[in-house]
Order: sequence, then C-alpha cells, then structure tokens
Amino acid sequence: MNTQSRVVGAGLLFVFIFLSGFWLSSSGNPYNAAASTIHKLLGVGAGVFLVVTIVQVNQAGGLSGIEIVAGVATGLLFLSLVASGGLLMIDRQMPAVVQRVHHIAPYLTVLSSAATLYLL
Repeated sequence: MNTQSRVVGAGLLFVFIFLSGFWLSSSGNPYNAAASTIHKLLGVGAGVFLVVTIVQVNQAGGLSGIEIVAGVATGLLFLSLVASGGLLMIDRQMPAVVQRVHHIAPYLTVLSSAATLYLL
C-alpha cells in the first residue's frame, strides 16, 4: 500500500469515527448498541492500521527518533480515547473531565496521527 492510499485510508477511518461518535452522542443514554459497536470497531481499526503502518516502516528502513516520539504520542492519545470512552459507557455518572477528555482528545489524535503519517 503506497503512502497516498494510507493517508486516504486513515482519513476515511477518522471521518467515520467522528460520524459514528456524533451519531452515538445524539442517541442519548443509554447508548445505542449498534452505534457504540460501530464506533468502537472503527476506533480499533484505526489504531491497528496505524500500528501496522509504523511496524512496516520500521521493518523497511527503521524509524528516526522523531518518528518514534510521534508514534508514541499518537498511541498515548489513542489510549486516552479508549479509556475515556470506556468510562463513559459505564452506567454510573463520570466526572465532567472524562467527557471533556473524550471530546478534545479525538482532534488531538487526528493531528498527531496525521503528523505521524507525514513523518513516516
């Protein structure tokens, strides 16, 4: 898979993640099971896609220090989304900061993912 198709693929995944997230948040509590499943699967798919891309680039020619830092930062942002999203799925009331993290981190993750793919 060439670089252009990787960027387009990642971009499409993020568009669908955002759309399913907006669909999920508009469905109200308790969350719609179908929307929740689609949203989670798209997020996992995007994370796996990025990890596979990083591993392939590393095997092909090695990663520079800045590429490693960008990959780790993106991975940590993905983990923050998984953790905050998981907490929001619990039936108990969560502190407002959890929802705030889940509303801000996606934009940071997209920027970080784009930077990582650019550097690779």
